[in-house]
Order: sequence, then C-alpha cells, then structure tokens
Amino acid sequence: MRGIRKDRPILLAEYLLETKGTVRSVAKHFSLSKSTAHKDLTTHLRELDRGLFEEVRLLLEENKKERHLRGGLATKEKYRLLRQLHR
Repeated sequence: MRGIRKDRPILLAEYLLETKGTVRSVAKHFSLSKSTAHKDLTTHLRELDRGLFEEVRLLLEENKKERHLRGGLATKEKYRLLRQLHR
C-alpha cells in the first residue's frame, strides 16, 4: 500500500455502509476513480480490517445482484425524459 493513506479504505467502507450506496457513489463522494474506490474496498480494506471488509463484501455482493434492476430503471427514466422533451 505504498503511497496510499491507510485510513482511506476504512473511511470509504464506513461511508458505503452508512449510505448503503454503490462503489460509484463512494468514488464520486470522495472524488476518486471507481477503480480506486473498488481496489480500496476490496483489496486494501481486507488487509486493514477483516470484519469491516466482510460487511462491505456482503453489501457489494447485494449490489451486484441488483445492478441489472438499477440499469433497467435508469434506462426507463432516460426514455421517459426524452419523451417529455419531444412533446
């Protein structure tokens, strides 16, 4: 973890669990790339706090199971807005 603040993965994990958000929402909140946030939450957190990592892992698995639903809702909203613009 050369060059990485050791408290950042814990901060990201606490925020993720508090908001029940996604890796993307965590990355946006902390002004990080999605891949950096994901790496902190999966790899670096495991090394720092195993218990917190397990909680995060469960939430990430839940998010993964639901992502196809969120994608469908986003597409539905997109086309609803487009229909409103063309009226």
